[in-house]
Amino acid sequence: MSDKLWGGRFEASPDQFVDEFGASISFDQLLANEDIQGSLAHVKMLKHTKILSANEADQIIAGLEKLAHKLTTGELEFSVANEDIHMNLEALLAQEIGPVAGKLHTARSRNDQVATDLHLYLKKRLPQVLEAIAELQKALLCQAKKHQTTLMPGFTHLQHAQPITYAHYLMAYWQMFKRDYERFLFNQKHTDICPLGAAALAGTTFPIDRKFSADQLGFSEIYANSLDAVSDRDFALEFLSNSSILMVHLSRFCEELILWCSYEFGYLELSDKFATGSSIMPQKKNPDMAELIRGKSGRIFGNLIGLLTVLKGLPLAYNKDMQEDKEGVFDAVKTIIPCLKICTQMVETLSVNQERMEQVLTTDFSNATELADYLAKNGVPFRQAHAITGKLVLHQIKQQQTLQDTDLATFQKFSPQIKADVYSALDQRTAVKRRNSYGGTGFAQVEQQIALAEQFMQKIE
Repeated sequence: MSDKLWGGRFEASPDQFVDEFGASISFDQLLANEDIQGSLAHVKMLKHTKILSANEADQIIAGLEKLAHKLTTGELEFSVANEDIHMNLEALLAQEIGPVAGKLHTARSRNDQVATDLHLYLKKRLPQVLEAIAELQKALLCQAKKHQTTLMPGFTHLQHAQPITYAHYLMAYWQMFKRDYERFLFNQKHTDICPLGAAALAGTTFPIDRKFSADQLGFSEIYANSLDAVSDRDFALEFLSNSSILMVHLSRFCEELILWCSYEFGYLELSDKFATGSSIMPQKKNPDMAELIRGKSGRIFGNLIGLLTVLKGLPLAYNKDMQEDKEGVFDAVKTIIPCLKICTQMVETLSVNQERMEQVLTTDFSNATELADYLAKNGVPFRQAHAITGKLVLHQIKQQQTLQDTDLATFQKFSPQIKADVYSALDQRTAVKRRNSYGGTGFAQVEQQIALAEQFMQKIE
């Protein structure tokens, strides 16, 4: 006869190796607090509906509260023999209060229990993620306000393209993280649904009150279909998907920090707090924290693909495959919050080499579009203006001169429409200032972007 809590119909127990392979207690013990809270809500509902007597329910409540206290003091010990956090806590409860502990599982299954635990776990962590994103947004916004007139090259294909402001660059990332914030905010909606009371898959014959349980746990909704309640992991997929997109943004930003801090660019310098040295080369200052964040994106993507793969072929309702739904979520929480915090601190302590960023704009031909636009405004069709400018750029490259160095006579050899006012148009600061279309890099537009961002930050605080 099996000695498992579920072993009534079994004549033999698994070998230890099989027990260890099937057990999840090594990782789902992270849900211990959520499991106790779910059990407290469940037994209070059983008392409320008189499914259990007040005396029985009160004994169970007292026992669960003892377990909660022991959990906080580190006194609970879990066993692989009891498979998972649910069975472990039930066994520990029986040690505290005796056989009445067995009545806790009335009108409940591990299927709705584990789903409830994971909902509670993410419901508690999502505000932490949102707060960490908001802190990074604040840091970017603070730096952008300081550098509204600081110029830098804008890139396409990692080639100098057009001059922009450093503030405009920072606000591009602010917008990315705003979308991340909104995605995690929406993630709360699907996390805030209570599966408790769905039982194994079909509900229960007991006269339970699912809304009472949900209210006890702070859920705003309950699942409308019991099959869906125990098998849905969309909220976890959304979390991992959102985390993956977030890590794309963090990784892109860190890639640029790594580039901009290199000797070849020299636009920025990381604080020593976020860099390391070489064991052999004394001069090195390596951007290790940025590299680690960039590298950790891969594990988050893997967690998403892992859960998608687990779920894609599962028939309704619960299957043991779903034991694989937790570790990726736990890992993502453990990864993205520190990444956000480190990135925030790196932004707050970055040194900006304003002179270097602006100096490279004087020799990079990134004002070529200004000449093409100048010609177009003077009646030359843009395609022709583009060709004229390209020929002028080639000519000046061969002369080892910039467009600003070109004398007026040479300009007019290529196009008689070019007048003396062209030099003003070619000035990099003028070029930035005039790009005043909505969302552009013009000083007035960036100021407006910052003002709108500040309104958003005030709204979410």
